[in-house]
Amino acid sequence: MVNNSSIDTRSIGRRLRNEREKLGLSRESFAEILGLSSYYVGQLERGERQMSLLVTVKICDCLRISLDYLVMGKTNYNAIYAAPQDEGVIKHMTGEDLKDADRYDTAENSEIKMLFDKCSPKELELINKLIKTILPYLKR
Repeated sequence: MVNNSSIDTRSIGRRLRNEREKLGLSRESFAEILGLSSYYVGQLERGERQMSLLVTVKICDCLRISLDYLVMGKTNYNAIYAAPQDEGVIKHMTGEDLKDADRYDTAENSEIKMLFDKCSPKELELINKLIKTILPYLKR
């Protein structure tokens, strides 16, 4: 069990801010998605407040990160976060699984790759921004 005194809220806040910024979300839009105030999210990012378990789960869900990464700065079992298995995606893959990535090559992925191959760098940049924008809104 983790002792509260060993939880580094400033590091958690830095990881939260870093992951939010990777998705290109402003603090205000991130707070709106979560149903929280921008001021409260700012306090979390600065490590001034501890979040409840419900808020922690909502944040991890929105940012598509694992709880252990947000809280401890690392993931257990060399795991990679992905969508739940009922959506047809493997939930966790180890380094060994990544070496055998061809087995995850599906018809849908091939079609997406084919579409991406037809795009210019500028179009790919726009698609990247669109994906980052909609990911937090997707329900799992």
